[in-house]
Amino acid sequence: QVQLVESGGGLVQAGGSLRLSCVASGITFSIDGMAWYRQAPGNQRELVAIISRRGSTDYADTVKGRFTISRDNAKNIVSLQMNNLKPEDTAVYYCSIKSRVERDYWGQGTQVTVSS
Repeated sequence: QVQLVESGGGLVQAGGSLRLSCVASGITFSIDGMAWYRQAPGNQRELVAIISRRGSTDYADTVKGRFTISRDNAKNIVSLQMNNLKPEDTAVYYCSIKSRVERDYWGQGTQVTVSS
């Protein structure tokens, strides 16, 4: 019943911007945090950004100053504003929700491709 749907991915030139959004539905439990991960071909999945229910944030060093995570708790939406994109940002980006009373849930991912 829980479903996470990402959107906003696409192809963009280096230096451009994209905004990813993730809408969670079927949530009947408390959520402690929402996060964005990414996985490039041949690489491990890595944490990009995370935001708690109270709004505290953490970012991977590689995206600090370029990416901003935000959330709407009432609507169960988490977004990722990505500015000054680089080719190394190319990956499939996944939305995830975190809870102390439930297992983690993941979306299907959205492709971000940055050309040089």
